[in-house]
Amino acid sequence: MTTAFPLTQAYLVASGDMRLAANQQCWPAQVQMETQLTQALAALGLQVTRAHGLDPHEQHGFISSQRMGMNVFRQIPKDAPVIVAEAVWQYSHHVLAGLRAHRGPILTVANWSGEWPGLVGLLNLNGSLTKMGVPYSTLWSENFQDDFFISLLRSWVESGQVNHDRSHVRPFEAQGVAAADRILGGNLAQALLERQVILGIFDEGCMGMYNAVIDDELLNPLGVYKERLSQSALYAEMQRVSNEDAQATLDWLLARGMTFAWGNDPATELTRAQTLGQLKMYVAAVRIAAQFGCDAIGIQYQQGLKDLAPASDLAEGLLNNPERPPVHDLRTGEVLYGGQALPHFNEVDEGAAVDGLLTQQVWTALGLDPSNTLHDLRWGEDYEGRFVWVFMISGAAPASHFTGGYAGASSERQPPMFFAQGGGTLKGESRPGDLVWSRVYVQGGRLHIDLGLGQAVALPEAEVQRRWALTTPQWPIMNAVLEGVSRDQMMAQHQANHIQVAYTPSREIALSALNVKATLFDALGVEVHLCGL
Repeated sequence: MTTAFPLTQAYLVASGDMRLAANQQCWPAQVQMETQLTQALAALGLQVTRAHGLDPHEQHGFISSQRMGMNVFRQIPKDAPVIVAEAVWQYSHHVLAGLRAHRGPILTVANWSGEWPGLVGLLNLNGSLTKMGVPYSTLWSENFQDDFFISLLRSWVESGQVNHDRSHVRPFEAQGVAAADRILGGNLAQALLERQVILGIFDEGCMGMYNAVIDDELLNPLGVYKERLSQSALYAEMQRVSNEDAQATLDWLLARGMTFAWGNDPATELTRAQTLGQLKMYVAAVRIAAQFGCDAIGIQYQQGLKDLAPASDLAEGLLNNPERPPVHDLRTGEVLYGGQALPHFNEVDEGAAVDGLLTQQVWTALGLDPSNTLHDLRWGEDYEGRFVWVFMISGAAPASHFTGGYAGASSERQPPMFFAQGGGTLKGESRPGDLVWSRVYVQGGRLHIDLGLGQAVALPEAEVQRRWALTTPQWPIMNAVLEGVSRDQMMAQHQANHIQVAYTPSREIALSALNVKATLFDALGVEVHLCGL
């Protein structure tokens, strides 16, 4: 059956979380978003049928499991237009089976909101569809009435396609790089292939992030291998960490001025016991990494471990910093990974794993602070004539990125909606400075990386607090400007909910570091794209 244009009917689906509390609390925002979207579509002559209803027992209308998603898509004609509407974080694998087999036009749509992370869910879904090779169009809007949204929505109704401006993207050419940078990048590639590295994977596939799983066949030619570990082993190792070791780790942080917002109610407040549990996880993770010779590790946490232990985020932020509490080998007493970061890829995002580990090697070779992290592309707004992004992750950013370092860092209880067992973040405001941003992803059966320059910027305190209040105030924040890349260009091109960032002392040094990194990836056979340069 051939789809007729202009479209007059479409089916709407909404992928949700796997956690009931999150789906229930986010449902009103989804209802509001769908109301605005369907009104905009009706004005263009398109009638929307919701493919699944409100569950009266669970009190939300999200697709909340892979099986449910399969059942929903069985009822949708294979050639019908489908709209995936997202106002919240969602587990992409709930709908991937249906979308992989679908033949009709697909449109993914998100709200532009800091409070409700539909943008984050949208970018993860888009990256997953790109990895699968499924054609799709994508849009986003704050109120679903702006000219940008309406004009491109009309294009989808009339043709089944949306074409975004990607003129900011160009292929990398190694011969255009300064000789010293090109030679260093090539040497680092050869050294990686000769030594080889290990990613410690504490369970794959966090939160349905299909785009964050990279097959061994793509990783191994880079000299990158996986050690598949279990979070149950991490939990068991946590039980072997002594109270004295956990307290010593806490004392180290307190001595450097870090603060903890402790209270007494573990259901809603951060408690000292939760913090000590998080620090036991930190010690246990380092010891297991050393046992298996891992060069970087990733903890899934959000499934399984979330029901047993406080949040992993404080441990993750400590791991990403070369200056961190010492962890001693139980047999020899030696300090493990002394003076080094043990890069952690939040939510077991293997694109971030490769990126973070190779960034560490490039920055170390250049004599720069190698601490780097991923963030969510959470949201952003114009501020005094330029668009300023809010990059934000749930606590995994290193204190070296913050104004004041550890003295500028605090730990606040993770939101109970997502973190029933509590635990705190590693929270701070990212200091102003030049940076290189990047993302490794899979497209067309190959590894790709997007690279660009930017700046973390200092905003007035009132504006920073406003942005925190409109997002998640417990989490670390980076207010960032991306060079040569508009808001909509970034959304159109980016293939993940995550973005990797690393600081440099100046734009000149940032450009040199970017060129070394681009040459390294290029020499390893990764397709390199420069964005905004």
